[in-house]
Amino acid sequence: MKILFVCSANIDRSPTAELIYSSKKNLEVKSAGVSDYAMTPITIELIQWADIILCMEKKHMHKIKKKYSDIVPSKVIDSLNVPDVYEYMNIELVNIIREKTDMWLNNYHIKKYNNELVEKAKRHITNGDCTPPCSGG
Repeated sequence: MKILFVCSANIDRSPTAELIYSSKKNLEVKSAGVSDYAMTPITIELIQWADIILCMEKKHMHKIKKKYSDIVPSKVIDSLNVPDVYEYMNIELVNIIREKTDMWLNNYHIKKYNNELVEKAKRHITNGDCTPPCSGG
């Protein structure tokens, strides 16, 4: 899974998130900023690369949706609601990002798993493979 963390300037919050999750198995992470002066400005290539875009604030999400309206509908994009009051790798920032990102990823996996179960059940019923008690027995 490829996650793009986004904040304003890509100086404190999103680089902290990138560093925290860079060593996690099954994850590839990058970070960017939505401002013109960002250390790593967000680009169409970064958006295309990402499976999930996690923004630090809703204003970042809205800016991305507006600027890249043709690509974003096919992406999972959300806000972690992490305010811009912390410096890079501040222990409180690290804890907040871990807590919110882990919770977000757990919820995402649960929803994805539930959707897969629903689709499997629909195919099962559509193919006529449903046996009692499915058929009301």
